[in-house]
Amino acid sequence: MHLHPAEVLFAGEKPFPALPAVDHYAGAEKLMQKALKLQQELGPVFDITCDCEDGAQAGAEAEHARVVVEVVNGADNHFGRVGARIHDITHPHWQRDLEILVGGAGRRLAFVTLPKVRCAADAGAQISALRRVEAACKLVRPLPVHVLIETHGALRDAWEIAALDGVESLDFGLMDFVSAHHGAIPGSAMKSPGQFEHPLIVRAKADIASAALANGVVPAHNVTTELQDVAVIRHDAERARREFGYLRMWSIHPNQILPIIAAMQPDFSEVEEAGAILVAAQDKAWGPIRHNGRLHDRASYRYYWELLQRARHTGVELPGDTRQRFFATAA
Repeated sequence: MHLHPAEVLFAGEKPFPALPAVDHYAGAEKLMQKALKLQQELGPVFDITCDCEDGAQAGAEAEHARVVVEVVNGADNHFGRVGARIHDITHPHWQRDLEILVGGAGRRLAFVTLPKVRCAADAGAQISALRRVEAACKLVRPLPVHVLIETHGALRDAWEIAALDGVESLDFGLMDFVSAHHGAIPGSAMKSPGQFEHPLIVRAKADIASAALANGVVPAHNVTTELQDVAVIRHDAERARREFGYLRMWSIHPNQILPIIAAMQPDFSEVEEAGAILVAAQDKAWGPIRHNGRLHDRASYRYYWELLQRARHTGVELPGDTRQRFFATAA
């Protein structure tokens, strides 16, 4: 009997989250529905975050949260990859956001995103509140949490935040982070190439990615402000992936989704090699093997297994035997 890599490669430790490479933000109901239609066409290669923070009009927070509940529960949510961003901890409605969203759509929400945390204690307090609401709603599955790092305090506590139970992603909020410097960082650092060159931004991006990856959490890169030029969008995503180690990136316009996915995809030759190595390893009951003159064991198997999962989540066509052995029963 062939053992699946998920059964044998991560014994005693948390497997790294396998998330789509794009987190697409939508604030208005019309944009949420448009994103769902595109997700149906492309498959679950990107997540959708329904935005209760910037999407809701002042005084209409509850109504907006209920709209999100309808979207998450709706028939167009085919893949269950729709999450929600709530208000920050200083806003009077953030707890009510949780009550409405979890109470109405907790069984279908993919994740909850926490914005503008000022420190690890803020994130911990909101996660504790989330767990209390889940318990009150009798949810069996604790919802994954994504945390936005966009304040000085959050950056200082990034490692502690990434280590909090339930955190699945650390997301860099570039615009708010630059604004928090009171003009000391120029506006050019909010776009390329400045966002990849200004020392304070480079430090923040590297620190967030390091904290996330060291704690088994996905680092998610900020948006690109370019909405039309596909080459610029893809180049920004490639720099985020290759130079800073980000495995996921935000999108705020449908034009950005496919270029980001393409930039985040593993090279197909790597995918072929990963499949061949894991098939051979499975045939050897996950003992050491020799492949093309190189020795491989469980340390390298884990790398190649995560590469295959990234390939699948970015729409790369997998070799037939690889797909049949490792992903035949995947939804």
